[in-house]
Amino acid sequence: MSDPAHVPAILREPRRHRYLKVIALFKIFKGILLFLLGFSLLFLNSRPIWLDQISDWADDQLLLHHSKYVTFLLNKLQDVLAGGGTLRATGILALFYCGVLFTEGIGVYMQKRWAEFLMIFATGALIPLEIRHVWHRLIFHRPILAPALLLLANCFIVWFLYLVLRRDKAEKQPAPERELIETR
Repeated sequence: MSDPAHVPAILREPRRHRYLKVIALFKIFKGILLFLLGFSLLFLNSRPIWLDQISDWADDQLLLHHSKYVTFLLNKLQDVLAGGGTLRATGILALFYCGVLFTEGIGVYMQKRWAEFLMIFATGALIPLEIRHVWHRLIFHRPILAPALLLLANCFIVWFLYLVLRRDKAEKQPAPERELIETR
């Protein structure tokens, strides 16, 4: 796979780095949005109108009214955090995942292999939830363009990083020496 003729154009050196930087910036942008959401949920208690709108948005995005499991998990997390409600728990989860997104994005931007592994696992783990989210929005006749685009983007990210890591592994393996084969 180290032969340039067999390497897809998307994995060749200049394009690969460009795609990695775009993916990293995309993750950092998602991290900024989650930071704003988490900060809003935790610290904007004095503004009930904003808090109600954010609450409605979070409820819609997490599909709390459609999932007993998500509601159960958020209630258990709420009990652990000792008060503050589901919004507080959602805010803390948003800030935690924001940290994961920033770590992924900065690590991939700096071309760290561990960050690529982290991004594959963290993004791949959420794809089933995103599929479920798109499915529920489709069933209830809600717009699915933005969630579907995010799902496709995350699927592309996992696929692309898998190819990059597989190619890097193939490049690091030593090629069989021809001298040993020719002497036999």
